[in-house]
Amino acid sequence: MLRVSPKINITSDEIRLTFARASGPGGQNVNKVNSKAVLTWSLDASRGVPDDVKRRFRQKFAGRINQHGELILTSQRFRDQARNIADCLDKLRAMLVAVEHPPKRRIATRQTKSSKLRRLANKKHQSVQKHLRRGPGTSD
Repeated sequence: MLRVSPKINITSDEIRLTFARASGPGGQNVNKVNSKAVLTWSLDASRGVPDDVKRRFRQKFAGRINQHGELILTSQRFRDQARNIADCLDKLRAMLVAVEHPPKRRIATRQTKSSKLRRLANKKHQSVQKHLRRGPGTSD
């Protein structure tokens, strides 16, 4: 079971793990051992994820979900299978934590009058400084 938060839990029967031969370093062992972990998780069929979290997940990670509504994560960072499985689960947990809470709505604010005046004064100061840097032969 993958426990993300009190309201998000994914049971182990919802996650499908397959293994393949990893690329990269490993010496002679790389051709014999299936250490790459491939995690497949059906977002639509998941019962432990609330609908609003599913909607935000689908919106944020749309490019990582296939046409069947499945998320496919792979890991081949490590040379042993168990660490790659843990890495896949950590990736899934991080993705779910990123969309767990709805984003805060931005409250429109206005600039204060003094901040506008400070900005304009600073612009005028910069303009004067650049004007004084010009040589004596240039004229406007």
